[in-house]
Amino acid sequence: MDDLVLYLPGILLAYAAFFLGIASPGPNVLAVIGTSMSVGRSSGIALALGVALGSFTWAVLTALGLSAILASYAWALHAIKVVGGVYLLWLAFKSFRSAAARHDIEAGAFAGERRTRLGYLGRGYVVQMTNPKAALTWIAIISLGLQENAPLWVGAVIVLGTFALSIILHALYAVLFSTPAMVRLYGKARRAIQAVLGTFFALAGLRLLTSRS
Repeated sequence: MDDLVLYLPGILLAYAAFFLGIASPGPNVLAVIGTSMSVGRSSGIALALGVALGSFTWAVLTALGLSAILASYAWALHAIKVVGGVYLLWLAFKSFRSAAARHDIEAGAFAGERRTRLGYLGRGYVVQMTNPKAALTWIAIISLGLQENAPLWVGAVIVLGTFALSIILHALYAVLFSTPAMVRLYGKARRAIQAVLGTFFALAGLRLLTSRS
């Protein structure tokens, strides 16, 4: 119980960072939205599951890699936190810039012939796994939850929890944005949402950069 109390704040912060990251649509989320709107809800959900599986793979690789590094080099935690903190500040800058822009969301389906549901699932996975920003994103997320000498179960809880969130949130995008009305509704609230996200990312980045453990 004492261990849970000790590590729970970091785990919840990692969940929050992941949740708010998806709340700010990137290329993969926009592809899910666009595919759901132009091809169909089931295709959008299949693509969303592929993205979620790719996100899970990146999470496992990052958690295992960071755990191995930290087990051998205690000083590496500080370097990892610096990288994660700087990246979160970059996300904050992008969110604030998006909040200042009048138009920022442009959803579209993947170009090319229409695929089977399995085909869209595979495409979502490949696109997520070949996204060069995914590694930095997961370094930031995992490093928010990991502390020095943290047990392996902490990384496992972060990975499994974010995987569940990824499936739920990406699928919700596919379902909710299957109609243009939802895109218009999001567009009206987008600037306020981006401002809130920018504030969170900035605070989380500063927390990592000033953390001693």
